Amino acid sequence: MKTKIVALALAAAVALATTAVVLLRSPDAKPSPYRLHPDDAAVVAAGAKIYEMHCASCHGEKLQGQADWRTRDLNGMLPAPPHDASGHTWHHDDETLFQITKLGVAKVIGDQTYKTAMPVYGDILSDEQIIAVLSWIKAQWPAEVRKDNAMVNEPKQ
Repeated sequence: MKTKIVALALAAAVALATTAVVLLRSPDAKPSPYRLHPDDAAVVAAGAKIYEMHCASCHGEKLQGQADWRTRDLNGMLPAPPHDASGHTWHHDDETLFQITKLGVAKVIGDQTYKTAMPVYGDILSDEQIIAVLSWIKAQWPAEVRKDNAMVNEPKQ
């Protein structure tokens, strides 16, 4: 009797796991709502204006960031990192970039003691504006960096 119950439980677990894999790989699955649009000229143009208004003063007009961006200042803050190919922005998937911009680094990494001068933009910019500015940033990256970033955005198997 015990063997039968264990076999049924195992069969149910395998069926559930198989269903989950099929659903996750389904070509009909909806794309992430956080997916950036670096090839959409209208989105990128809107993002350029938002970047200029809200981001360029710290991250630079050419995405170059602030000098010595890996060393904390006297207040324990890291300078604004570059968002060009020399930085680490492209190492993150679209959803993470969106969440960091909207919610802040401390919330995303689960460390409320994390110090940063970066504003939390959730109450400043709409989701569409955040996606636009991040799309503009991504549109500035060289083709090989965008290709590498596309791999970061691949669904985890």
